[in-house]
Amino acid sequence: MQSTDTPLLTSLRSPRVVAARRLAKRNQRTKERRFLAEGPQAVREAVAFGKLPGSADHAVVEVYATPEAAERHAGIVAAARAEGIAVLTATDEVIAGICDTVTPQGIVALCRFIDTPFDEVLKARPKLVAVLAHVRDPGNAGTVLRTADAAGADAVVLTDASVDLYNPKAVRASVGSLFHLPVAVGVPVEEAVARLREAGVRVLAADGAGERDLDQELDEGTLGAPGAWVFGNEAWGLPEETRALADEVVRVPIHGHAESLNLATAAAVCLYASARAQRSPGGCRAARP
Repeated sequence: MQSTDTPLLTSLRSPRVVAARRLAKRNQRTKERRFLAEGPQAVREAVAFGKLPGSADHAVVEVYATPEAAERHAGIVAAARAEGIAVLTATDEVIAGICDTVTPQGIVALCRFIDTPFDEVLKARPKLVAVLAHVRDPGNAGTVLRTADAAGADAVVLTDASVDLYNPKAVRASVGSLFHLPVAVGVPVEEAVARLREAGVRVLAADGAGERDLDQELDEGTLGAPGAWVFGNEAWGLPEETRALADEVVRVPIHGHAESLNLATAAAVCLYASARAQRSPGGCRAARP
């Protein structure tokens, strides 16, 4: 076991550090199929993820931490070492050079890609899926992933027109949820919708211009069936051709004077409505006198 008294990594020019810093670029992440997970929560969940399905390799390659962070998060360090993962201590300067944040929390994991093939998502017969179509903001993507995890969704799909799942801001915004549920990436939206429908999943496009609203869906009990919500771009929503693919286009009703809801808020409302309906007798129909 390596002592945490003296940092091993002290130079930004060391090969290990240079390799880790290169992962700030998407093309390098894609080439190496590796990414960084920053902060204790993300590192804890990455270590707990275990080995990649069908592989002897752990999701985590190695962990870097300052001596202070290694002591503060001794449980994470112990769990990593129990899994045979190397924990390397580093100076504050090195950790700051590796991390994407302005104020790093002193611990970061170098991880292998963990996304799930879309075929595997479908084989699991999902009941609730979030599909991110044309979502470009990494913070929004990570937040929707976290929301889907909290709502008990079975999977998230990022289409080929959406942001990189492993963007540091997306990983950070997921707050560890990236390691909790299957995420398929790079699927064309047409294929995602068609194959979900073939699998018996009702596909709903979330759009402010929808003819039906969420209250109607809840009142009629239609959300109790297996469903997938398709969420669009932050600025312009879903294009007409994408809306046309869905079984229904559904809007979140605005009862006050706000013009609209942002993507992450709308996703939370829709996913939790489906989650509640799927867990309720009768599909969560409204009470009537």
